[in-house]
Amino acid sequence: MKIHILGICGTFMGSLARIARSMGHQVSGADQQVYPPMSDQLGDAGIPLIEGYHAGDLPADCDLVIIGNALSRGNAAVEAVLDRGLSYTSGAQWLAEHALTGKQVLAVAGTHGKTTTSSMLAWILEETGHNPGFLIGGVPANFGISARWSDSPFFVIEADEYDTAFFDKRSKFVHYRPRIQVLNNLEFDHADIFDSIDQIKTQFHHLVRTIPGQGTLIVNRSDAQLAEVLSMGCWSRQLGFGTTDSEWQARFANSEGSALIIRCPDGTEQHVSWSLQGDHNLSNALAAVAAAAAADIDPGEAVQALGTFRGVKRRMELIAEQEGLSVFEDFAHHPTAIRTTISGCRKRAAGHKIIVALEPRSHSMRSGTHADALAPALDEADDIHVLVRPELEWNAHDQLAALGSRLHCHDSIEALQQALLSSAQSRPAMIILMSNGSFDGLPQRLPALLETHCP
Repeated sequence: MKIHILGICGTFMGSLARIARSMGHQVSGADQQVYPPMSDQLGDAGIPLIEGYHAGDLPADCDLVIIGNALSRGNAAVEAVLDRGLSYTSGAQWLAEHALTGKQVLAVAGTHGKTTTSSMLAWILEETGHNPGFLIGGVPANFGISARWSDSPFFVIEADEYDTAFFDKRSKFVHYRPRIQVLNNLEFDHADIFDSIDQIKTQFHHLVRTIPGQGTLIVNRSDAQLAEVLSMGCWSRQLGFGTTDSEWQARFANSEGSALIIRCPDGTEQHVSWSLQGDHNLSNALAAVAAAAAADIDPGEAVQALGTFRGVKRRMELIAEQEGLSVFEDFAHHPTAIRTTISGCRKRAAGHKIIVALEPRSHSMRSGTHADALAPALDEADDIHVLVRPELEWNAHDQLAALGSRLHCHDSIEALQQALLSSAQSRPAMIILMSNGSFDGLPQRLPALLETHCP
């Protein structure tokens, strides 16, 4: 099959392109912004790219056009597909019909932790000899790629609640038909497509409806919103995690959080040391082990695999280190994730000054949907630097005033950069760059700048 993908450089669509290419299909694609690292990954896979969406660039002999959810009516390439009567579909639907059929799909959904939990689960399956296929919305450090096709019966997928395409407004995850489904948590997010948390709960309910009676739901029992979703109807086995009366439980074995203990449903306990931090990652690990056990993976082997799990790029990824100073990049998009990350750093690095640089970039962050929750989320940090762009629809100085003298607002990346270099002089310290965007390349520049200005 000859496939052309519109929106190919997004994480999901680029990963899908690699899978399609690995399956033997001819693949080409176009995107508005063609740049590394995805352009390099696609180039390495032998996938030709076109920059921009032009009607004349659609291959005349393609069998199918896959259209990403970032494209809408009015886009020149989309209009050409419709006018010419070309066959088209969404990425999620193509994946379901061509890659997931016949697989035992293990999916991970939730507002937070999808990428990390999916990565942990894929690594557990890898370490226990199962060579899984996977598609993850990030790059697990153990694999170095975001997607892989294999002949394994197992396929791990990050199940996103974002909508599917301009012609299919259901959440992408309803297409995947998993047999094992993790429900990590549920909060309001994606204010650009959802008006309320009730709309998101409805989509999660639709997901639950697709799980077979012989399938398994791995559910965070401490999440009240998920409890409401399940009260709408559930026809599958449920196994809970996250509370003291859940089948699966976990705790840290020391105050630093560098070792954890997982308690299995039969009462046995598994111990392991690891490199991650924070209560959120403890929960992610517990969900991954429980999902693996539902696929008949020995819990002891699963927990030991976590000891060699190296994390995910841009999820508290260490990008620079000097004496008394560590710099991390974190994919921050929601106050809850910001709060739990900072709290985990506080436990792991007691006595260190915690310096946070925040770029409110997602639609929900820019529009002010989460503005009221941001100051409490940042409260455990010692210094908070916010990049205030013109498109920010709320006043950061006023909204975050409760942070007092710890708050520093900057209207340019240059001013923020200089402030971080100044803050880094006080050590021991930890700098966390928090954004789900590029931060204008700051994470790539800062390590060298620190070497020059703060040797």
